[in-house]
Amino acid sequence: MTSRTTWPVVRVLRDRDAGLCLSGVVVSGFGTSALWLASGVWVKDLTGSDGLAALCVLALWLPVLAGPWLGTLADRVRRKPLLICVNLLLGALLLALVAVDAPGDLWLLYAVLFVYGAAGVVHDAAESALVATAVDPSLLGDFNGLRMTANEGMKLLAPTAGAGLYATYGGASVALLDAATFVLTTGVYAVLRVREEKPAPPTGSRRGRTAEGARHLWAHPVLRPLVLAGGATMLCAGLNGAMLYAVVDDLGRSPAYAGVLYAVQGAGSVAVGLLSGTALRHLGERRFAAFGIALLALAVALRAVPSDAVALACGAAIGAGLPAVLIATLTSVQRETPDALLGRVTATANTLVYAPNVVGLAAGAALVELVSHRPVLVALGVVLLVTAALLVQNPARAERTVSRSPSDANPA
Repeated sequence: MTSRTTWPVVRVLRDRDAGLCLSGVVVSGFGTSALWLASGVWVKDLTGSDGLAALCVLALWLPVLAGPWLGTLADRVRRKPLLICVNLLLGALLLALVAVDAPGDLWLLYAVLFVYGAAGVVHDAAESALVATAVDPSLLGDFNGLRMTANEGMKLLAPTAGAGLYATYGGASVALLDAATFVLTTGVYAVLRVREEKPAPPTGSRRGRTAEGARHLWAHPVLRPLVLAGGATMLCAGLNGAMLYAVVDDLGRSPAYAGVLYAVQGAGSVAVGLLSGTALRHLGERRFAAFGIALLALAVALRAVPSDAVALACGAAIGAGLPAVLIATLTSVQRETPDALLGRVTATANTLVYAPNVVGLAAGAALVELVSHRPVLVALGVVLLVTAALLVQNPARAERTVSRSPSDANPA
């Protein structure tokens, strides 16, 4: 059997460094997903406040806005030692949560979560850059798809495990579990066989170096439409997510039914992650992303139909369609960005793609109280279809443009 026809899981795991990187994603993702749920429950138990519990998510997500600046750290030093240091720092930091046992201690929990989120931005940027070095370029699409599969799989398993651990032993036990996963991940990165050159000394002002990632994205004819489409898609996904409980109410189900829809959506994401490497090779990044967005558009619009069967099918389709643009964008960033810029470009792309999701969730939470969810879902479907159409519009022109020198697109 040739390498082109080998099952993607086998192709990635057969590569030692790719398999190790994927193992690190699985282990650290399990701890992060467990802590994400437990922290909110922890605050809710201590204070009885839904608003204070929601601040846990805000503390974790807020540092994403500083992605372009935090990403510069991943370009200043070698990525493997940086990842080891970040994992050890997070493992030690989480030990401080053992002291949280009263409402007056919540400032410590929020502070740890904020630093956790900031370190996560640096970690993701450095990891993406290291993967681009450690993993064979022909495996990047498969790896990023399996990474999505692993992350979604952890979201299905880890919250349940974290909730059970929290219920039995309390929040500190979940923090200790997460700390242990970072120690294990440190060991995984330590045995990677990757050779990295020492980065060149920085030149220019700090602001100029930070802006280089954004300039690269904006000037690149392949990356720019993917990042813009990713941001628009995640904005719509946030608005769609805020409509979930309205959809559940329309079905005449209890709020707990949302867990069923989440599980079906996760299963769809797991499936597309397994197939994305093959799809990227056959379709290319832009068409793969566009087909995923189009599938998402149809699924979001059809959620307006009050039917259990339709809701379950749409959940699976949303899970399959949404990750396509995320996988395509990350893979393109890794392939189209010089190594010296990869940390900044990855972090900037993540900010531009994921920050709109938070905006969409907040806007949707207000909108769902004012209007019926059905016309909103149909409108979101139309916007997503337009986004998909724009992404595939005249791709040949983009392919011709990318062959030009980067200095032609950005003389500065």
